[in-house]
Amino acid sequence: MSAVEAKLAELGLSLPEVVPPLAAYQPAVRSGQYVYTAGQLPMVDGKLPMTGKVGAEVTAEEAKELARTCALNALAAVKSVAGDLDRVARVVKVVGFVASAADFTGQPGVLNGASELLGEVLGDRGVHARSAVGVAVLPLDAPVEVEIQVELTEA
Repeated sequence: MSAVEAKLAELGLSLPEVVPPLAAYQPAVRSGQYVYTAGQLPMVDGKLPMTGKVGAEVTAEEAKELARTCALNALAAVKSVAGDLDRVARVVKVVGFVASAADFTGQPGVLNGASELLGEVLGDRGVHARSAVGVAVLPLDAPVEVEIQVELTEA
């Protein structure tokens, strides 16, 4: 077990199976020393635990937890192409999309769920730049979607 996966276990978490693509794309691709994930939905065992807009059907706190799940799914996607999460030198960028009710403006707080998980699991290697974007709708009516970009150490 990698040190990153041991840290996940210490937090009571484990890497899920990689979420299969919903269309014509790969969950993650590697280019040189970087891995770019596709947008990861908060799928758990092949299903969305909640759907709807944040600020309407979904609370900001519920969405923050869903963002944590997205980040966990993103780490699984990274491992699928990197082979070992201990090779993550740093998370470079996180981009998060929040399906938002018209008057909801708390997207940064929602995306803290993903950012905080990456920090808990990777320590200083999890500190990153980030964009938090409110959108009208996401695939499958998901409340949140997260993609990450990571730099790997040399093999």
